[in-house]
Amino acid sequence: MVNKDFFQALDILEKERRINKETLIEAIEAGLVSAYKKEYGESRGIAVRLNPDKSTIKVYAYREVVDEITEKDKQILLEEAAEIDPSYKVGSIITEDITPKNFTRIAAQTAKQVIMQRINDIKKDMVLNEMSDREGEIMTAVVRRKEGDTYYVEMSNTQLEGVLMPSDQIASEKFNINDTIKVYVKKIRNTGKTTQVIVSRSSAGFVRRLFELEVPEIAAGLVSIKAIVREPGYRTKMAVYSEDVNVDAVGACIGNKGTRINAIVDELNGEKIDIILWSEDLSEFVARALSPAKPDFVKINESERSAKAIVPDDKLSLAIGKSGQNARLAAKLTNVKIDVKSYSAYMESSVGTNAEEEDGASEEEKLTE
Repeated sequence: MVNKDFFQALDILEKERRINKETLIEAIEAGLVSAYKKEYGESRGIAVRLNPDKSTIKVYAYREVVDEITEKDKQILLEEAAEIDPSYKVGSIITEDITPKNFTRIAAQTAKQVIMQRINDIKKDMVLNEMSDREGEIMTAVVRRKEGDTYYVEMSNTQLEGVLMPSDQIASEKFNINDTIKVYVKKIRNTGKTTQVIVSRSSAGFVRRLFELEVPEIAAGLVSIKAIVREPGYRTKMAVYSEDVNVDAVGACIGNKGTRINAIVDELNGEKIDIILWSEDLSEFVARALSPAKPDFVKINESERSAKAIVPDDKLSLAIGKSGQNARLAAKLTNVKIDVKSYSAYMESSVGTNAEEEDGASEEEKLTE
């Protein structure tokens, strides 16, 4: 069975779909076995062999030489095999060329269906491998449907479905069917039957990647993101640093007249972003992390990894933030337990402490006398 056009088509498939031809040939051979058995009702063991060099397709029936038959259609006793050829031994495979002159239309259609399914499986595996390499990346997706509070999106240029669960959404965002959105690839979930991409717009990684894409200095390694924390839809705090004294790490992230940070804020629908300069000095780092408030001073307890931040009385609410959000994010960013106090409250507690120490000393003097 010679078909040059058939093998030329395989070459085209290999180039256009980037499918390894050897893998494709294996899939086609399996498809043709299925087609042949369906068309001819063959129960024997069947093998199909494609030879690209000779542009041939051969169909073989095979039986294994055995001492005792357990599979009648696929085995033959040694005594019977010896009558065909005395050189056969137990374990030998007897093959018979049963290549038909032409497969019928039904057989060809069956083969096509199986082959296309195999090709689709191969493509899905390829896409899955590519997607696995894209974990932690931002991709474009199209909203296809919504079930309950979960959105299902089509990942651009793939056949994979992305799942945007409620926990990965920004509470204030609502999407319509066919909306094009940016999503952060959290992980690939393969259940065996289906493959889903778990995506997010609420993770801190989403904001990190937006900055990496928007700020050339970060992409080039001149500016590094030391830490980032987020309460999605409300506020993000990010600490940045550059070892190059000539590079303004914070300014690079903000951009000329705020162009860079504004582009990211627009993508996040107005979420506030505090960019601070990371410092090896923990007290300085904590002070900066409480931005937009500016503490008068910060006292660090290294052993307990805690800090007291003293702020002007009129800046206490700014330092703490609505529902404690600013102080909470600052604590997460620095990994320090932060106690924010107003200056007057700190002075009162200090005076009280000093008075108690003086009273204690007086009592000790009396006892000594």
